Amino acid sequence: MKAKGGYLYIESNFSRSTLYTGVTANLSVRSHQHKTGEGSKFTSKYKCVDLVYYEFFESIEEAILREKQIKKWKREWKIRLIKEMNPNFMDLYDEVADMN
Repeated sequence: MKAKGGYLYIESNFSRSTLYTGVTANLSVRSHQHKTGEGSKFTSKYKCVDLVYYEFFESIEEAILREKQIKKWKREWKIRLIKEMNPNFMDLYDEVADMN
């Protein structure tokens, strides 16, 4: 059986003061869950509903390793990473909403 790919993603709140790093096999579904308050307790509490960054990996295991790496980073490093892909910290939900 072929391993399924995975995504590392970062969600943020409206003011961009809080960042949440996660992993999922289905980015469009997971991002929608965060938008509707069905995501994690952390994202619901801090209203991290905007997808600001993501990376795709051929295996979920690779995505998990990347998540563990990024969770150890300083905030400024995460912001730099986000700005490389998304300089204006725009919500990328519409970009991934139709992904399967």
